[in-house]
Amino acid sequence: MLNIKTKESCMFDQVSLGEVMLRLDPGEGRIRNARSFTAWEGGGEYNVARGLRRCFGLNTAIVTALAANDIGYLIEDFMLQGGVDTQFVQWMPYDGIGRNVRCGLNFTERGFGVRGALGVSDRANSAASQLKPGDVDWNHIFGELGARWLHTGGIFAALSASSAEVALEAIKVAKQHGTMVSYDLNYRPSLWKEHGGHAKAQQVNREIAQYVDVMLGNEEDFTACLGLEIEDSSLHELNIAGYESMLHTAAKAYPNFKVIASTLRGVQSATINSWSAMAWKDGQVYRGMNFDPLEVLDRVGGGDSFASGLVYGLLSGCDMQTALNYGVCHGALAMTTPGDTSMARKAEVEGLMKGAGARVNR
Repeated sequence: MLNIKTKESCMFDQVSLGEVMLRLDPGEGRIRNARSFTAWEGGGEYNVARGLRRCFGLNTAIVTALAANDIGYLIEDFMLQGGVDTQFVQWMPYDGIGRNVRCGLNFTERGFGVRGALGVSDRANSAASQLKPGDVDWNHIFGELGARWLHTGGIFAALSASSAEVALEAIKVAKQHGTMVSYDLNYRPSLWKEHGGHAKAQQVNREIAQYVDVMLGNEEDFTACLGLEIEDSSLHELNIAGYESMLHTAAKAYPNFKVIASTLRGVQSATINSWSAMAWKDGQVYRGMNFDPLEVLDRVGGGDSFASGLVYGLLSGCDMQTALNYGVCHGALAMTTPGDTSMARKAEVEGLMKGAGARVNR
């Protein structure tokens, strides 16, 4: 049972905690050969808040930190365009060269055919990674102002030892005030490499998992972060029975989980994927709509858009099947446009849920 606070009792439908980076995109070319880049904002946790605001019309906010320089102001400008409330952004003094604090950069090329997508992060010593417990007044956000939902995840928790502590602090206070908590495991080995590796990732995520209501991830995330086992599956033939077993195993290991959801992606090439999802709720496993094949322009942010669609459905009181399909369809549409964040509208998502095709809409 999801005991979600009423919209009238809260200033925010949803709040995200995470790093927001500047994404530099070479378009159809390669990072190594580019002479120009398109700039976007993006970050796993932030993308969920933006999707909920721009696609689904909910009131959302971001808790993050940025360097007080023109790169930080550019990222803020992107976030303002996205409609996400930025009043909780922590601005950190900039020393002129980024010795002490900086904004994270993410160079990402989309991939095509046999060439996979490639991301090159330049984010060490970022402002968000330096957030510490006590920096954010969580009681003000969740108690005085009110938020129905908090979303954070394993990317933010992996930035530093202190960011993991901040994530746990935020989740505990959110729970005290009756706020629902979702967490996307989003395992990134490169982020954990310098502070504890795989063992530390499991330690941190297992502790956080004890307080989570809605747990998100794919099969790699659940096995790497929580130590749960899934039967082998190939890239082209997803082992549905294995996924079902994984969801039941996660529910048994963490009885506090009210919803568990996993995206299902098969990769024939960077451009041709299969795309679906599964979810567990109240002992029952649900299978979302299936897109096979799904033609992909830019896969980055597809999982985040799945998360925002799913959260929208749950916040709206939809049944589990409908909420899951909101997530699958929103994620599918997000992967047809460039950038980390969704350009879809709610009507488009709902049209796809009803079987709308790709004919010209005039």
